[in-house]
Amino acid sequence: MSRRGWLVAILGAWVLSLGWLVKREVFRPTGARLAAAALAVPPGALFYRLDVGGQQVGYSSTTIDTLPGALRVETVFVLDVPALGKLHRTAARSVALLSRALRLESVDATFDGDLGQFQTHGRVVGDSVLSVAVVSGNDSQMTRISLQGPVTLPALLPLRLAFGGELQSGRSYTARLFDPLLVSGRDVTARVSAESTLVVSDSADIDSTTMTWVPEHFDTVRAFRIDQVANGGGVPTHSWIDAQGRIVLTSSQPGFAMERAAFEIVYENFKHRDTARVARSSAAPDVGDIVPVTALAAGLKDIPPPRARMVLRLNGRDSLEILRAGAIETNAAPYRLPSQDTALARWLAPEPLIQSHHPWIAAQARQIIERERSPARAAELLAHWVHRSLRRATTEGGVPSAVKVLQTRSGDCNEATTLFVALARSAGLPSRTVAGLIYINGRFYYHAWAEVYLHEWIAVDPTFDQFPADASRLPIAVGGLARQAELVPLIGRLKLEVL
Repeated sequence: MSRRGWLVAILGAWVLSLGWLVKREVFRPTGARLAAAALAVPPGALFYRLDVGGQQVGYSSTTIDTLPGALRVETVFVLDVPALGKLHRTAARSVALLSRALRLESVDATFDGDLGQFQTHGRVVGDSVLSVAVVSGNDSQMTRISLQGPVTLPALLPLRLAFGGELQSGRSYTARLFDPLLVSGRDVTARVSAESTLVVSDSADIDSTTMTWVPEHFDTVRAFRIDQVANGGGVPTHSWIDAQGRIVLTSSQPGFAMERAAFEIVYENFKHRDTARVARSSAAPDVGDIVPVTALAAGLKDIPPPRARMVLRLNGRDSLEILRAGAIETNAAPYRLPSQDTALARWLAPEPLIQSHHPWIAAQARQIIERERSPARAAELLAHWVHRSLRRATTEGGVPSAVKVLQTRSGDCNEATTLFVALARSAGLPSRTVAGLIYINGRFYYHAWAEVYLHEWIAVDPTFDQFPADASRLPIAVGGLARQAELVPLIGRLKLEVL
């Protein structure tokens, strides 16, 4: 072979080798890329201030430990929300184990707040099932959630984006999340909308004048803005994360922020704040204020007449009109019970604490609706029965399941809604929980109600015996538990004026 032939052969072999390397790195499975990239995940702890309107209301921390073949991620969340002269604390902790491919393997979580106390224990079985145990007081149950692809936790989504190669401006990524505190799964879409540099405090020193910790040194980090929206409702969030998938800043309108800072700034300042002053500031809420407790917990018993229409003005700018659904005809739905629509299967299946397949729930549903096959008429019968059967009372301790509420016949809006949804699903009526605000006597209070699917989603309020529910409700989120925490972004500077 001539010298030229040898050169051509060597060059060809080099091109083939380079092509093989490119193919291996670029086209290898996502799991393999994640497994290799996750080896670079640094262990350590990060701390965050939770602010509303510039005032610290809590703190959060995330700690990553690297184990042989796995990552351990612990997240702590503590929130003190002032309402009616008291501080209402919500505390949550979760510990998750991830494979080196950043796939969720298990999660254990505890929650303690106004809603009650409960624990969640989740295990991924194979690649298609998430087995979840919910323990609340003496009440516990198991449920299995079918998965269509990998599932991750909300706090771990930034890691997945960073080490999955998704941090490119303009790129969108859809993920299936399981929130152990809401005890529900949901699909979210995260879009990388910008790239910038942010300044973060990495150490602190005590200010002898104010006796508070202040930043001493700063670090500049490259960060990517992630706009996240839950498919099906919720408060949109905007997060800046660094190239290692660690949150730098998260915010949602208006006025809520979770900002990375030094430990002393986050924890010590919060621990030594004037809690009495903070609590007193909420003793007499102004007209239009949001009170993050239920109307019953606030001592309100007389409910004003139903509203057919409510127009809100947000912080003096944006307007929102809410209308009560008109009279619901018996034949409003295009189906007869039980619904066979596969697109609505999610809203017919049992969920943690909503045991729609339990024989007691099924027997009670049959007794209430008897031979009724009209979805609208069945929803009305169920709402009336739950309202008449439950003694209105705030609960303490655990988070009652639908079966427990059926036994005790007592509860507030959360319990009434849980029982209604379980009964409706048992009857084959697509139903889901909703949480948000209700307008009473010039103020907004936390409230939970239900929606049933007829020709569209229609609000039903078994607590106040309304079908359809009136226009005094502002929905915030659909499905799950612990929704008071989702109201935090709405407290503080947000003013809702009823026009």
